[in-house]
Amino acid sequence: MSALEVWFDGDCPLCRREIAVMRGLDRRGAIVFTDVANGQGSCPLDRVELLARFHAREDGVILSGAAAFAAMWRAIPLLRPLGLAARNRAVLGLLERLYVAFLRVRPALTRWLRR
Repeated sequence: MSALEVWFDGDCPLCRREIAVMRGLDRRGAIVFTDVANGQGSCPLDRVELLARFHAREDGVILSGAAAFAAMWRAIPLLRPLGLAARNRAVLGLLERLYVAFLRVRPALTRWLRR
């Protein structure tokens, strides 16, 4: 399995916590985590676009939203069954709808965590 790269918003306390959990679960080092907020690392897309949604590159393909999360889950043995289930179009569609709903409440959650 080739390395997976994920881009995340290091200025977001919610994102930092989630990535910390994923780093802990990624014991094989299969994922390259790139903080878009600090301006380091290479970004294949516009920085604003990368900060607006979760993105990953799996096998050279840029994924966004639920598909990017599913790719990250597939790279972590414990979460791999969830990532494999998301290869089903109906499952991925449901996960994407949930992700879009989460994006609506993310600003409020972020403000709450910054307190």
